[in-house]
Amino acid sequence: MRAFKAALEQGTPDAVYLLHGDNDFLKEEKVKELVDRLAEPATRDFNFEQLRAAEVEAGRLSVALDGLPLMAARRVVVLRDIGALKKDPRVALDRYLKNPATDTVLVLVAAAGWKVDSDLMDRVSAVEMKQLTEDETIKWTLMRASSVQAEIEDEAARLLVRATGSDLALIDGELRKLRDYTEGRCIGVEAVNAIVGVRAGETMEDLLDAVCARDGVRAASLVELVLSQPKTTGVSLVMALTTHMLGIGQVLVARRNRTGPRQIGQELFAMLGEGRSSVVGRPWGEAISAWTKHADRWDELAVARALALLHEADGSMKESTLSSDEQSLATLMLTMCHQHRTRAA
Repeated sequence: MRAFKAALEQGTPDAVYLLHGDNDFLKEEKVKELVDRLAEPATRDFNFEQLRAAEVEAGRLSVALDGLPLMAARRVVVLRDIGALKKDPRVALDRYLKNPATDTVLVLVAAAGWKVDSDLMDRVSAVEMKQLTEDETIKWTLMRASSVQAEIEDEAARLLVRATGSDLALIDGELRKLRDYTEGRCIGVEAVNAIVGVRAGETMEDLLDAVCARDGVRAASLVELVLSQPKTTGVSLVMALTTHMLGIGQVLVARRNRTGPRQIGQELFAMLGEGRSSVVGRPWGEAISAWTKHADRWDELAVARALALLHEADGSMKESTLSSDEQSLATLMLTMCHQHRTRAA
């Protein structure tokens, strides 16, 4: 990514880029940035082509790749959804990649979930666009506000991200609404409350904290509020709770094995790193702090019971045709957080 950004800023791009990974919004942003920087506006109609792999024929692709720039230093060709490329067009692409033109920048864009093609990766400059962690999303939000001529307070950005998750397109839209609402003033927590409909103390993190503290009444009271927030579903909430229970369980096992606090923290970060796709619902550091702070409110049997309840709830919600999960989730919070501690025999 650093090399890609430096090449664009210096005007020295590589011949072929492959943008892949699960973050489609960032891929689109990078395609736009690349076209804006490398395809001169005055001649862009002649020197920029955009094709879709599922629709392009071999001859059409060859013509696009072999074309010469007109009244400009280079051409830019974008080929989207590379995984859908048919056999004959793929042969044409492979032929081109053996000796790519020096005056054309070819950008291959892979859809989220694309199965990595190692042969293709070896012949291009591959840039992976990963889903951002919550901390990374907050930093992105602060920078994005500036790019849409707005300013946002750190706490307001954190609250916005906790309401929207890592959906960058949604955050971008909310920032624009917040910019117009504040009429150029710095976006604060009050504005996020008014426009996005989420308040401090009523976020996913607050619910997760309540469960970690085994405060089932508090957790149950937050279910409806949290589920009303953008990008939050019953299934995503159960997945975040499952991650938290696994984290608390690992703390308990580590303490039973007399593992030191510092090593416990390292093991928890490693666990989250290995399961990067796991839903955590908050920054990793804050999650780990909650696990270590509240682990003494649980025992291993209680954690196992909570995990079994979460597994059952996950299956029920995926199979159910009911439109609302509030009541079942509230009951789940009360049941799994019940303060009667189970004891090992």
